[in-house]
Amino acid sequence: MYHHPTPRFSVITVTYNAADVLEDTIQSVITQTYHHVEYIIIDGGSTDGTLGIIRRYRDRIACVVSERDRGLYDAMNKGMARATGDYLIFLNAGDSFHEDDTLLHAVHSLAGGEELPDVIYGETELVDREGHFVRMRRLSAPRRLTWRSFRQGMLVCHQAFWPKAEIAPQYDLRYRFSADFDWCIRILKQAKATHNTRLTLIDYLDEGLTTRNHRASLLERFRIMAHHYGWACTLLCHAWFVVRAAIKK
Repeated sequence: MYHHPTPRFSVITVTYNAADVLEDTIQSVITQTYHHVEYIIIDGGSTDGTLGIIRRYRDRIACVVSERDRGLYDAMNKGMARATGDYLIFLNAGDSFHEDDTLLHAVHSLAGGEELPDVIYGETELVDREGHFVRMRRLSAPRRLTWRSFRQGMLVCHQAFWPKAEIAPQYDLRYRFSADFDWCIRILKQAKATHNTRLTLIDYLDEGLTTRNHRASLLERFRIMAHHYGWACTLLCHAWFVVRAAIKK
């Protein structure tokens, strides 16, 4: 008899003074047609209308924390510590699932009767503040994802990278802008199996912490790549990045 898997997802939203975009994110989670979802919101002690928005949906949210933190990745660590689902999904204020059926379609893409993969992943669309399509993310998800894949850059958007909670480490707070890059690589080093849904999973707001601090983020990513892949490989990869960018222009 065929049995389809029904994993539970812990969706974690980290927010701070983002009342203008948070509601769309919350609605994108609570309207999912797949119901094995635990929703967690970690707020950094907002002083705008964020908490009022959260209160309107409080009965649909499993856990709310509002307190000062040491930055984005500290807040993400707090969310992970409270998660009880099989998989982690970080959906920050302004981001949303691509469709109301996104989680359902992702689960249906899994092979029934087999062990669940360590990482589920897919594609990302970039959208503006009105939710209008801007473009697909420049780097696309590879057919097969391993820890070596990220030598070519962060081929899968953090929000579209859903690891099993049991293999997800804490974010390294030494990195202020690109700890997610390091986190994904460390997870993939442990992962025995990854699953490409071949779906667009996330609508990503085309701005944010990393975009606003682009140069600092790139320097951190270089350090992270050198740590995981070695200096020689990292220098060669960055030479290719320059050539790749020139070709695309």
